[in-house]
Amino acid sequence: MDARLLLPRQVRRLPADLAAVVALTLLTNLFVLAPVLRETPVRIVLGLAFVLFVPGYAFIAALFPEEGTGPVAADDPESDTDSTAEDSLGPGPGPGPGPDSEDPAVEERGIDGIERVALSFGTSIAIVPLIGLVLNFTPFGIRLVPILASVSLFTLACVAAGARRRWDLPAEERLAVPFREWYAGARAELLEPDSRGDAILNVLLVVSVLLAVSSVGYAVLVPSQGEQFTELYLLTENESGDLVADDYPTEFERGEPRSLYVGVGNHEGESVNYTLVVELQRVDVQYYENGSRVSNATNGTNVTNVTVDPRETEELRRFSPTVADNETWRMNHTVEPTLAGERLRLVYLLYKGDPPADPTVDNAYREVHLWVNVSEGQGGSGT
Repeated sequence: MDARLLLPRQVRRLPADLAAVVALTLLTNLFVLAPVLRETPVRIVLGLAFVLFVPGYAFIAALFPEEGTGPVAADDPESDTDSTAEDSLGPGPGPGPGPDSEDPAVEERGIDGIERVALSFGTSIAIVPLIGLVLNFTPFGIRLVPILASVSLFTLACVAAGARRRWDLPAEERLAVPFREWYAGARAELLEPDSRGDAILNVLLVVSVLLAVSSVGYAVLVPSQGEQFTELYLLTENESGDLVADDYPTEFERGEPRSLYVGVGNHEGESVNYTLVVELQRVDVQYYENGSRVSNATNGTNVTNVTVDPRETEELRRFSPTVADNETWRMNHTVEPTLAGERLRLVYLLYKGDPPADPTVDNAYREVHLWVNVSEGQGGSGT
């Protein structure tokens, strides 16, 4: 029993090229959304074809359902024979259309294959951004699933319209992509060459195609790593509830917790186990001018170097996040100072793996800090 008989009649009648468009659309959705398949390189190959060619081809198929031909007589199927005879006998008496005039009895029907392919690429490049622009003004926004669903629905709608318009045409005028003829011709050219020269050219062609496919496959399977780095940053929450890199707290009271957000962005090319150490440090800041130490009072444009030496350190928090590649870990936490004084350094020290026994700014992989003042609070005394 033919499995195609289980499909609806309209699906069985679907032209081969439009059926291929539907199949490619469904495969793209599968490889983009399925948990395991979306990690394979096939997703990239299908995605490129889906975005750059498929919507445009379906749209052009709906606009031009007929077979493309050259100029033909509109009403006389034997016009080619008549015109040939007339050319051999010479022009007849009386006025006639000149070489630059348009003959109303001649029309050009449809578009040929090269024009169809070129228009498919061009319209795809125009259609997909327009769909994204429309989505930008909807609650869905420009995200993967809304774009994939919108382009898929547009493509399937064009396929339905193109199939309907093609069925309405006489059979001899319908567009029919000759897949079998192409396959038979290619097989004959490759396996049954007419001469030794053709055989050599066929071998070179196959080798060139294999090299091109191998190069593309290598580029997809082994992409360049690019720059590898980790982001470490602090954020605060403003009055509207948005997280911003601004308005950091600088005035604390000892024992009074304040809220901050810390974020770690992993761009190392692999999953990383981090350790984040939060410390409050009382430091000795020394200023140097041309190699000579100067007092704080002369700190200005002549200072050429500054050193910061911790004199007292209190560890406040410690986090151990595991962050996947191209993912971001963010934590809302409270900072409760245990030291009091002016110009203390609240420092976040990030390490790959376990930190050393004595975490410092010098041995940290990444660090970010704030300068804060911590008062004793009501009833307290200075340190």
